[in-house]
Amino acid sequence: MSRSDVGRKRQINEDAYFRDDARGFYVVADGVGGHNKGEIASREAVEQLRSYVYGAQRDLDRLVERVTFGDSEAIWEIRRLLESGVKNACYMVFGMAELDPEKKGMSTTLSALLIRAGMAFAVHVGDSRVYRVRRDAVLQLTEDHTLINYKVKHGMMTKAEAEKAAGKNVITRAVGHKDYVQVDTADIDIATGDRFLLCSDGLHGYFNSDKEVAELCAEGDLEECAESAIALANQRGGKDNITAVVIEVLP
Repeated sequence: MSRSDVGRKRQINEDAYFRDDARGFYVVADGVGGHNKGEIASREAVEQLRSYVYGAQRDLDRLVERVTFGDSEAIWEIRRLLESGVKNACYMVFGMAELDPEKKGMSTTLSALLIRAGMAFAVHVGDSRVYRVRRDAVLQLTEDHTLINYKVKHGMMTKAEAEKAAGKNVITRAVGHKDYVQVDTADIDIATGDRFLLCSDGLHGYFNSDKEVAELCAEGDLEECAESAIALANQRGGKDNITAVVIEVLP
């Protein structure tokens, strides 16, 4: 189930998402730019990625079949296909901004998940996140492309310092900021009963621990999980737009 909310402080929801359970494809984007530009960037990036992946459906189906028969090279080719889709979206969003001065500077985060052939494939730019929840174990498939995370990763700041630091929403990579972006990809095994959470930073910015992620995605109705996620973020301030996509792997 999927939910998106403007939050308690913003006037416009610049988040966008896409969900297709039949094809196992999910996307969350969080636009930046203000004055409706972020809304346009996120919506366009989601649509461009969807269009690219679905346009390559025959190739994707062949790759999925190869994965099913144990071809490890096909796993990397699926990751490359998704990466190319995000790079295409980046080029298109950047081009829109170049053609229209009013859209200058618009960009967006973009995190997507493809569940096929007993595996989950993630592709990612920015600080929206993808989590896998397996019972009480939580695994974050994405790495935040933020200035704070960069400083922690390179020993310029401790995690304790990062918790109190300002500027947590400063991202170092975005779709559409330039005509090209470096894209992270990942793949992971899945099992029946696994749940995945795709969310914007308007939600995960309020998490105090992985335990809270597990509790939100606990067994139960997916719609209730998504609604509880929105409620948690709003109860803790709702300073940003909030989007949550909750998925369960079925037999």
